Amino acid sequence: MLDTAQATPILQDETETLSENVFRRIQAAIVKGEIAPGSKISEPELARTYGISRGPLREAIHRLEGQRLLVRVPHVGARVVSLGHAELIELYEIRESLEGMACRLAAERMSQAAIDELREVLDTHERDAAFQAGQGYYQQEGDHDFHYRIIQGSGNQTLYKMLCGELYQLVRMYRLQFSTTPNRPRQAFAEHHRILDAIEARDGELAELLMRRHIGASKRNIERHYQGADNNSPRGES
Repeated sequence: MLDTAQATPILQDETETLSENVFRRIQAAIVKGEIAPGSKISEPELARTYGISRGPLREAIHRLEGQRLLVRVPHVGARVVSLGHAELIELYEIRESLEGMACRLAAERMSQAAIDELREVLDTHERDAAFQAGQGYYQQEGDHDFHYRIIQGSGNQTLYKMLCGELYQLVRMYRLQFSTTPNRPRQAFAEHHRILDAIEARDGELAELLMRRHIGASKRNIERHYQGADNNSPRGES
């Protein structure tokens, strides 16, 4: 569960409801791993932690279930999602195919101004302290996210809804979790630059290939993670 010493009671913003505020904060805590995968969600504890009543909190929890960050377990309640090996591989297979397509379309449709802005986003990523220390490659959501920008730049609304809707925060959660693997942050950053170079060159075929390889590398990283876990378990069982 979230360390209550790190959380502070919510101060309501005039432009944001209490439910929206707590939704965003719990969402960020889950994506960053501050609330661990598989953790049981205690409504009384969260209400005390954030200084919020149960009504707005339940509304936030319902929205987090819609994003697949929380799952409802019979006789237990809500828990933070924890995908198994096969589920994660399926998720990355979807990403590999659809984000590859998004890259090809972005090479055809992104404006030069949007490409220049995306280079600035990568410059911001490079200056991040955690990235410089090799501790991970965390990207803020939306316009600060390299993958989000490319999907948006594809100009395909159906693709955007699929990848930046229900699945988006779930994907971010696991992207961050596996970005902490040694050497992976800088490798992923270099791959981002090569993908953007292909988009700027209007080479859709190459852009798609590079994105598929990029996500494929992450998928293999997941495979190695689970293989290592199996090897370290009694009789090779996880």
